[in-house]
Amino acid sequence: MKHVILGMLFVLGAAFGVQAQEVAGPEVKFEKEVHDFGKLEQHGDASTEFVFTNTGTEPLIISNARGSCGCTVPEWPREPIAPGASAAIKVKYDSKRVGPINKSVTITSNASNAPTKVIRIKGEILKAPQAETMPVNQTGAPVAK
Repeated sequence: MKHVILGMLFVLGAAFGVQAQEVAGPEVKFEKEVHDFGKLEQHGDASTEFVFTNTGTEPLIISNARGSCGCTVPEWPREPIAPGASAAIKVKYDSKRVGPINKSVTITSNASNAPTKVIRIKGEILKAPQAETMPVNQTGAPVAK
């Protein structure tokens, strides 16, 4: 008998479409949380943007964005992001370093769904080719080969 009653309650709940309550407050949703640079040449442009939207009901305020090291520098909007509005966090990596990239940026905000959010960059910086030098004479003037 208990099983029948529980089954009926389940069916009634499904029939009436029990809905989750909407959470009031700011919410953040990123278009992507990881950016893969692939292979970049040393001293090349290693910057990207992480676009996000405030999907909540109140203004979103990003209070801080911190790179995992000094080679990863984020820039974020200082003004509140209105509900429904989008903005971007710019991340620049110092590409003078050669080797693999696997860095993070920790974002702190008033978002009810993710007050602390981590976004990542990855890839590899390849050593820049050496410029061919021309031979010079005693005065420093170039000598034709």
